[in-house]
Amino acid sequence: MTMRAGTRILARFLLTVGFAAAAAAPAFAQAQGQGQGGDGSTERANRAVQPYIEVSQVVSAELSPGNDVVTFTQVAAGVDINVQGRNSGAALSLRYERNIAYEDDAVDTDTISGIARSTIAVVPGKLSFESGLLATRTRADGGGAVTANPLVREDAESRIYSAYAGPSLRTRVGDVGVEGVARVGYNRFEVDNALVTQGGTAVDTFDDSVTYMGQLRAATRPGEPLPVGLAVTAGGFQEDIGNLDQRVRDLYVRGDVTVPVTQSLAIVAGAGYEDVEISSRDAVRDANGVAQRDENGRFITDPAAPRRIAFDVDGLLWDVGVLWRPSSRTSLQAAVGRRYDSTTYYGTFTYVPNQRSVFALAAYDGVSGFGGVINNGLARLDSDFEAIRNPVTGDFGGLVSGTQGQAIVGSLGSVRSAAFRGRGVSASYQRQLGRTTATLGAGYDRRTFIAAAGTALAPVNGLRDESYYVIGGLSRQIGESANIAANAYANWFDGAGGNDATAAGVSAAYNQSITRRLTGRAAIAVDYVDSEFTAEDFAFATALVGLRYNF
Repeated sequence: MTMRAGTRILARFLLTVGFAAAAAAPAFAQAQGQGQGGDGSTERANRAVQPYIEVSQVVSAELSPGNDVVTFTQVAAGVDINVQGRNSGAALSLRYERNIAYEDDAVDTDTISGIARSTIAVVPGKLSFESGLLATRTRADGGGAVTANPLVREDAESRIYSAYAGPSLRTRVGDVGVEGVARVGYNRFEVDNALVTQGGTAVDTFDDSVTYMGQLRAATRPGEPLPVGLAVTAGGFQEDIGNLDQRVRDLYVRGDVTVPVTQSLAIVAGAGYEDVEISSRDAVRDANGVAQRDENGRFITDPAAPRRIAFDVDGLLWDVGVLWRPSSRTSLQAAVGRRYDSTTYYGTFTYVPNQRSVFALAAYDGVSGFGGVINNGLARLDSDFEAIRNPVTGDFGGLVSGTQGQAIVGSLGSVRSAAFRGRGVSASYQRQLGRTTATLGAGYDRRTFIAAAGTALAPVNGLRDESYYVIGGLSRQIGESANIAANAYANWFDGAGGNDATAAGVSAAYNQSITRRLTGRAAIAVDYVDSEFTAEDFAFATALVGLRYNF
């Protein structure tokens, strides 16, 4: 099966799931006791489920270095869902888009994009089932950088898919609180052409992976029954990466003690044992010992090759930090310690001063592959949000609004296939003021790659890719029948060996209701790409006019 055929099958599957969810959502809300008016109607639930179709005319003009102009028709169908119950919740934004060109066949594209996150109560207040889904269209540069895609071209896009599901437990046994989580995920990156660095070497891009994560924790609170809180945690993470049969495995067990300092401040210290191993096989090699690649530039795995160790650390882990909770609206947890045979820092901070604004910050440090980063980003999202999309292309750029936690999926960063240690920080801020809603996300991500000696990936061992990103969205209701929306983004990628890329863009849209269900749309976007892999910078302007019908 070709990748494009696989994409079409996945698109049909996701659309089927999305529209099935749209059909089931009112019943879901009713079952949760939400959204019922005084006459027993499900008015709120119906408002939270919005299937639609769009037909638009698009003009895309190359501003630099050339002056090519492309005109095409865009037909799209999608559904936006946000249904919240007493113990369950689900949010989904799913869109299928077909671009029909008049002359340039490369513009004839099919795109599926969306994000979903749900928490379904199995035993209310104790056991739930969680899931997440991401599908997005991106642009991959020669050094492995992933940025927003300003081009509507089949030969210029890449596609990322990710999904996970698993149970979550939270209960109490006497004075002991018991929490557990288990997740299984699948991730895939599709690119139709090999990415080639400045030196002429093809980048081995991530293909797919399966992730497994599980953790069980038993803990007591300070004063129940001891003056200090005690906890025991055991868990593990594993990612099986398709490229060269790489495997990332991290198993640990630890104990923690929480010592209250004041009613809102506590010192938390912990220690335990951890076993981390990263391994892989080698590529198929010809008679001259040259590693063989497929048509997309990825190494072909030799299943008969022995497994080789790239990273192997086991022994003591420890950390010490603070837990500060001055109110139910403010929470800080920060720690420093020893892990992966080196110093580690991590923490989270959430501030929700009122119902109209929320700020979230997270610092992270871990070993995984590309797929593990996406799965973890999805899991950090709350199941109550609205996706923010580019008004011209319809693409989802990773930013949502309305959640009570992190509002950004995170940095896609580098798409190199090798496992890595990833460290960074991400932040998001949301504010609603009257009829205006603003959301901002930003972050920094650093990946140090880990590969086994004697394998085809050995040259990337120790290489470091860094990325910085900022993305924002603003919307405002104008009267009862119109609204405006604006988006902006900027990505800076600092790749190993000077393989740098910069992408930035801004877009704005105006929507005017014509009838209760029919809306007229107009939008414009300007995007800029500066890459070390081209002699000239690229700039594009795109305009759209169209109609949207809400069912």
